Amino acid sequence: MRALTFVPCTEGTLGVEEVPDPRPGPGELLVQGLALGICGTDRELAAGEYGWPPPGRERMTIGHESFGRVLEAPDGSGFSPGDLVVGVVRRPDPEPCRACAHGEFDMCRNGRYTERGIKELDGYGSERWTVETGYAVKLDPALASVGVLVEPASVVAKAWEHIEHIGSRGWFEPRSLLVTGAGPIGLLAALLGRQRGLEVHVLDRADEGLKPELVTALGGTYHAGDSLEPFSKDRPDIIIEATGAGSLVLEAMTTTAPAGIVCLAGLSPGGRTHRVDAGQINREIVLENDVTFGTVNANLRHFAAAARALAQADSGWLERLITRRVPLEHAADAFERGDDVKVVIELGA
Repeated sequence: MRALTFVPCTEGTLGVEEVPDPRPGPGELLVQGLALGICGTDRELAAGEYGWPPPGRERMTIGHESFGRVLEAPDGSGFSPGDLVVGVVRRPDPEPCRACAHGEFDMCRNGRYTERGIKELDGYGSERWTVETGYAVKLDPALASVGVLVEPASVVAKAWEHIEHIGSRGWFEPRSLLVTGAGPIGLLAALLGRQRGLEVHVLDRADEGLKPELVTALGGTYHAGDSLEPFSKDRPDIIIEATGAGSLVLEAMTTTAPAGIVCLAGLSPGGRTHRVDAGQINREIVLENDVTFGTVNANLRHFAAAARALAQADSGWLERLITRRVPLEHAADAFERGDDVKVVIELGA
């Protein structure tokens, strides 16, 4: 079969090659790969910025945003041939730490976790792949064309779970949400905010095109710009920062309403400095009982929550998020940056 492989930490090694067909072990599903989502992490891996191959190997299969159809399933597993599934990305560390031991492996404390397509485990970028039944999530058939969005949605589902948990420290009845960034994470965060009945605002640099249309179609309000200054008077209760832009991160920390929550879901590049009034940030956070936290990855519970949220969403809206589909033989094209919202590699029928 064909797989999209690379040599971690070595730029220019990404390519499609023939690899042996996978053989499911006990308790594993054999899955026909249908689609693979590409995100910034994949582009960084392909650029040789990081990555860890399986022990004793040089090359590994890339891909963590999975989507496929079950070909073979163990008896009594709850899965059947024909089911649509996605695979969870992270696996707990071998010790395990106390978080991993409690199923919260997305919150691993010692860093010895492994991840499909990123860290020591082959990814989902192949025509067929296997996954343990305990790390697979069955999807509603209505998601047949957009199931590849479950992984990014799982990151958002985790963010919302934590926002609501933090909010439960006291009386919590948020009215408004501001999302910075209208990429896949930002738009899915806005979707889940609308599903919670919130007044949703999305800020992005694009001043026209698909992004404003998608936000408007959600019933949200789109704002073109690169500053939170317009929100300084009517401040949102919740901000989900999905750009990683340092200036927006700093602004977000002082732009929520009292007892507000800021969730940082974007990664900032290193090596950049910003002049800030640390005293002002401290006073705002302390005197208003604000919370700022970061989140990344997701566990099985969040994948299941994401699948439910997408099944409740308008399928036509979700399909518009996928702005380009690339066949596996031209997979390298999917790693080129452009104006896309979401690029997907088609792995097979």
